[in-house]
Amino acid sequence: MGKNYYDILGISKKATDDEIKKAYRQLALKYHPDKNKSPEAEEKFKLVAEAYEVLSDKKKREVYDQYGEAGLRGEVPNDAGFAGQGMPNFNFSFHGDPHQTFSQFFGTDNPFDIILNFGRSDTDFSPFGPKLSTSGFDRKPKKQDPPVEHNLNVSLEEVLRGCSKKMKIIRKVYQGNTVRKEDKVLTINVKPGWKAGTKITFPREGDQNPGTIPSDIIFIIQDKPHKIFKRDGADILYTHKITLKNALCGHQVRIPTLENDEVALRINDVITPTTVRRISGRGLPYSKEPSKRGDLVVRFDIVFPTILSQDQKSKIYEILP
Repeated sequence: MGKNYYDILGISKKATDDEIKKAYRQLALKYHPDKNKSPEAEEKFKLVAEAYEVLSDKKKREVYDQYGEAGLRGEVPNDAGFAGQGMPNFNFSFHGDPHQTFSQFFGTDNPFDIILNFGRSDTDFSPFGPKLSTSGFDRKPKKQDPPVEHNLNVSLEEVLRGCSKKMKIIRKVYQGNTVRKEDKVLTINVKPGWKAGTKITFPREGDQNPGTIPSDIIFIIQDKPHKIFKRDGADILYTHKITLKNALCGHQVRIPTLENDEVALRINDVITPTTVRRISGRGLPYSKEPSKRGDLVVRFDIVFPTILSQDQKSKIYEILP
């Protein structure tokens, strides 16, 4: 069974946005590891943050209500319905940092800074949590620096098998009143079948600047150009050169594959510039069903002779309709 986020927050499935915020506010303060030293506090603090991240987001909540955790991970069959249409390309995983959720909600990392105003109604409650008062001024929540995006080029062979990429970033780190540059290596586990445009986010791994939350580092998958293949979703496209004689008379050709082997393809019919042959299961994995693969799609480039003798022309003229 997956996690029951409603039970974790102690609310009903019909809970309003204000009730979700109120539940998170109370439980996050109750289980914050800096205040609660019990052995289970840290795990509960993380679960409460994860539940809030899902239920406070309208789209995530809708997917969760209909499909549960499997839906959030994009593990719903393609023929399953979603809001009257096909299931969207949806994939959510908790970023794993409950302190980030806490800081964005309350505007501070320190639970002891928070002074709750119990006399205020929940309808006046800010989505960032309670306002903090110091010397008569409201404390504003920290803003997060904009995300920093990097392209990550992967070959078709890497998309076929999956791979691990290590990417080094250089970021600013503050220590006391000094700032230094730090090298950090981030590991990206590329899953088989990932599409161009897939984003991998490392929360708060950017430069540390005073008064702001470090930016997220985002890597965006890009297909590296291949010498002989092109990609079309899960299909691999290959163009095979064939002489006019073999195109007309038939021929057995050997088609290369991403696995660095060849597949024999017998051509019996007349090949035209629009002829397509599909070799089933020799394309790329489907990202949501890695055990299934697309096709190797073969098109043909017919090579015409550049010179013909008069005798050859006459014979061709006699033979062809």
